[in-house]
Amino acid sequence: MKKLALVVIVFGLLGIGSVYAQEFTLKSSDLSGQLTETQVFSGFGCNGKNISPSLEWINAPKNTKSFAVTVYDPDAPTGSGWWHWVIFNISSDINKLKADAGNPQKNLAPKGSIQSVTDFGKPGFGGACPPEGDKPHRYIFTVYALNIAKLDLDEKSPPAMVGFFLNQYVIAKASLIAYYGR
Repeated sequence: MKKLALVVIVFGLLGIGSVYAQEFTLKSSDLSGQLTETQVFSGFGCNGKNISPSLEWINAPKNTKSFAVTVYDPDAPTGSGWWHWVIFNISSDINKLKADAGNPQKNLAPKGSIQSVTDFGKPGFGGACPPEGDKPHRYIFTVYALNIAKLDLDEKSPPAMVGFFLNQYVIAKASLIAYYGR
């Protein structure tokens, strides 16, 4: 009886380990706990380089048909937060974005993907730029695994509309949070 109980416990632990090993995860070699000058906006009184970080995701659900990535600051003093980046229609065979993929002029984003307008009023990545003296803001980088190959939206679609559709088709999502204050 003790052997049977031991076998059940061992197989149970192995099963739990394999579940956790398969979690959808977002990583970045460019991000740690704090954003750097590289990811800070250039404008609005900020003097950063405005370069989107490299992002990589692993263990996406098998039925994923496309991905989207957003960067959102819930601490912006707007009453509705601030969208810093919205990119969608990323093919399901892609699992990373290069550094500076958020600059539409450089054509580093995956072919066929769309970067729509942010709260800065234009498509592409807009870095951190919280008000001076405000507490450090949270910048939430999220990758969405979607059960649809393409969202029928374009680069003029506002972030709230894109977010509505992302939440309609999301299978799984993974996030990283970094902070920045000035």
